[in-house]
Amino acid sequence: MAFCGSDKLMKRLGDDDDLVSRVVPAVTVVLEGRSICHRISLHKHESYRSLAKALRKMFVQDNAEEDEDDDSVDLYNAIPGHLVAYEDVENDLLLAGDLNWKDFVRVAKRIRILPEKKGNSRKNTKAV
Repeated sequence: MAFCGSDKLMKRLGDDDDLVSRVVPAVTVVLEGRSICHRISLHKHESYRSLAKALRKMFVQDNAEEDEDDDSVDLYNAIPGHLVAYEDVENDLLLAGDLNWKDFVRVAKRIRILPEKKGNSRKNTKAV
């Protein structure tokens, strides 16, 4: 695995955010259908909930005031009508939240926000 020594490296770097930001690259955040991408430093977030709040602020709130019920934001409702997925170091597309946070930070190289598909094709077919 390409990142096998990253845990040891992170322990050595400690809490020096400037040094960590030079060693651990930010990941690209792509919202399907938009031509502009954003970058986010995953090491500055402590959990998926923190990431979800940042994504909501990035794409939904557009510098508006904070939601009153900020604690209810998670990956499943961060961006209404969309799913949060990520590409790992092997270029596989996976649903965000399937790994524990530290492993996610280590392997995620791109976050993709994809529109949810409405309806199920099986529901629309009639039995013969």
